[in-house]
Amino acid sequence: MKAIILSAGQGSRLGHLTDDRPKCLIAFAGRTLLDRQLDTLAANGITESVVVTGFRDDQIERALERRRAAGDGPNVRTVFNPFFKVADNLGSLYLVREELKGDCLVWNGDTLVSNSLMAKVIANQQSGICVTVDRKDGYDDDDMKVVRDEGSGRLQAIGKRISSGVNAESIGLLAFRNGGAERFAEAIEREMRTAEGTTVWYLRVIHYMAQEGEIWTLDINGEEWGEVDFPQDVARAEQLVASW
Repeated sequence: MKAIILSAGQGSRLGHLTDDRPKCLIAFAGRTLLDRQLDTLAANGITESVVVTGFRDDQIERALERRRAAGDGPNVRTVFNPFFKVADNLGSLYLVREELKGDCLVWNGDTLVSNSLMAKVIANQQSGICVTVDRKDGYDDDDMKVVRDEGSGRLQAIGKRISSGVNAESIGLLAFRNGGAERFAEAIEREMRTAEGTTVWYLRVIHYMAQEGEIWTLDINGEEWGEVDFPQDVARAEQLVASW
């Protein structure tokens, strides 16, 4: 299995923390976010990763070179997204659509997950496309909300603006098996040819696909993870990784 990590954005909502460094290079307990993602992949036997870079890609390249010199896995290739300022993360996936083949993961570059959570994602053998989700009592405007069938786990809707029926949230980690990645790549191609293609999240494409065919979810409720979007998220992430 191969992992594609989307780390092109600056993370401007983090304020001065990302004035001159990309979000993925913020450190938590001595390890950057990107290091922790790659460490988690290596700990679960993933030997190949593609990192999509953009803002201050030179810093990311130096960080990856240090990992290579230290012998830290997995093997990483980078793809530079020159449009990171004007296109959303669908644009990043469009640039690496040829990598969407076979069994692979797509992982947002601002999400930390525990080794045991990643192990569940990798061990899950659901065919096609599977969105990793969590559950909680209430959901706010910034959550990527999910409506799923509780019995089958089939995804019915996903998006930030869903107002009813929400019973989970996406954590920003998707798994593709048995042709799911190829289906996704074709859908990305179609969406990028529309007028709004550069302005949407890739999960919008997943939502459209769910209206036409089967998209699945994996519930990891009880596992540890965190998203780093705002300054207050940094302190929570520090506490989270301290126990890992």
